[in-house]
Amino acid sequence: MTLNEFVTAFAEEFDETPIELFTPTTEFKNLDEWGSLTALSIIAMVDEQLEKRITGADLRNSNTIEDLFNLAISK
Repeated sequence: MTLNEFVTAFAEEFDETPIELFTPTTEFKNLDEWGSLTALSIIAMVDEQLEKRITGADLRNSNTIEDLFNLAISK
């Protein structure tokens, strides 16, 4: 999976946020729709799409979508 594919998959976990707001440098925790349920959806998406396990701490330690992608890929 490429970074751009990851950004698209990440954006698909959001129902109301316009897709054009999602870029590798998007600070996802600042999005209005971000919350604990979305975080769980992202954890599940990474597990499903990348076959990598990330934790809530990994999300807290990441600022941008690219940060999270790089962290997940490194696991």
